[in-house]
Amino acid sequence: MKGRPPARPSTGATGGKGPRDGKPAGRSASGKPSDKRFGDKKPGDKKPADRKFDRKSADGKPGRARGRAKAASARKGEGGKPPFKPRTKAAAPAAAKAAPAAAKPVAAKSSAAKGVSLDVRQFRVAADDDGIRLDRWFQRHLPDVGFNIVSRWSRTGQLRVDGARAAPGDRIVEGQTIRVPPAEARPDMPEKAKRVRVIDLTPDEIAYAQEMVIHRDAQAIVINKPPGLATQGGTKTDEHVDKLLDALLFDSESRPKLVHRLDKDTSGALLLARTSRSAAHFAKTFSSRTARKVYWALVIGVPSINDGMIELPLAKQPGTGGEKMHVDEEEGMPARTRYRVIERAGNRAAWVELQPYTGRTHQLRVHLAAIGHPIVGDGKYGGKDSFLTGSISRKMHLHARRIRVDHPDGGRVDVMADLPTHFANSLEDLGFDLSLGDMPLDDEIDRTPTREDEKKFARQHAKQVRKDRKGERRSRGGGRGE
Repeated sequence: MKGRPPARPSTGATGGKGPRDGKPAGRSASGKPSDKRFGDKKPGDKKPADRKFDRKSADGKPGRARGRAKAASARKGEGGKPPFKPRTKAAAPAAAKAAPAAAKPVAAKSSAAKGVSLDVRQFRVAADDDGIRLDRWFQRHLPDVGFNIVSRWSRTGQLRVDGARAAPGDRIVEGQTIRVPPAEARPDMPEKAKRVRVIDLTPDEIAYAQEMVIHRDAQAIVINKPPGLATQGGTKTDEHVDKLLDALLFDSESRPKLVHRLDKDTSGALLLARTSRSAAHFAKTFSSRTARKVYWALVIGVPSINDGMIELPLAKQPGTGGEKMHVDEEEGMPARTRYRVIERAGNRAAWVELQPYTGRTHQLRVHLAAIGHPIVGDGKYGGKDSFLTGSISRKMHLHARRIRVDHPDGGRVDVMADLPTHFANSLEDLGFDLSLGDMPLDDEIDRTPTREDEKKFARQHAKQVRKDRKGERRSRGGGRGE
């Protein structure tokens, strides 16, 4: 055909380079053997049939020059960068040394920004923390860890007690191990000055409070509260025991804590806890009714039963704003009071011992008024009939004589409080013998039978046997007559 060059020999089906390119047949542009079936086609190569229409590239260069440019770019790799070369043995150590130097500042910067310590902390629960909530433990020992952080640690399983997942509201026990995640430091804040406890009491008030103490140890304080001093403050009540607790610090760093209360006009033994552990312990003893309290009272008239139990449910009296209680058989809370007559002054008055088995508000006062023997001086529940004429004081005659409670360190706190002046004078004026007042509690009475008790029991048993035999003889005699 005219003007058409002769066909060039080809080594592959897809138009590989021939001898004219200066390379032997069957070799690719890189000098490696080519695949005879598929040739050395690259993803960017065109089919041989299309070459006649693509003699020049877009920039006007001939096709052969374009092919050489493609080969050069393939040797360099994508983006015109040289192909990857493995590092030699000599270069590897140098790179290894350089890597940590480059990573260390980044890690330090990240750690400093977050303020995270990589150490997991372990804490053992002390005796003073026995029975408290886990979030309360954090408030005491790790105050910088807020409740939100504790909750997040709990949700993610990072907070554990003895290896088990724990919640902020879980109670902990002495000897358990608390696993605390790494600390999360807060932004740097100027250090606050340590709070210094300011005792806003006069020297006379401090001396007055300390004179009330009748027992003190490492865990408990017992005071003899005078009548007229409230246990806690309230409306129009500025003078109270709670206000004076700062005067009872002694060698402790924390002020004592109220465990129970006495009415304002009731005098006697009041227990205070010196530590959080003892406060929890004493609160448990009162709620479980294992603490024993003994009161003395002077009442109007004389109960017909010398040793009895008053069981009348109590509720707040409507219309009094909760300031007064009354007996409510339908909706009242159960209330039980044990009483024993110590001595009597004719039919005019009686000196009685009271033991509350429940702790309802004004329980003793309401119960005695309900059985017709109000406490002398208790006009709130006894009215005008609760006062004696003559030299007897018009103050209320109710005194917490004794308190006995298990001690958190073992043993018991067993303390008696002396009578206030007006109560002691009234007993003396009525001719009562003060030595008769301290009667043993039920569990303090020796129940071991004496020799006389055994003889009495034997006589009663023999009498019963004779009575039974006499009945049998009468029965047999009646049968013969029939």
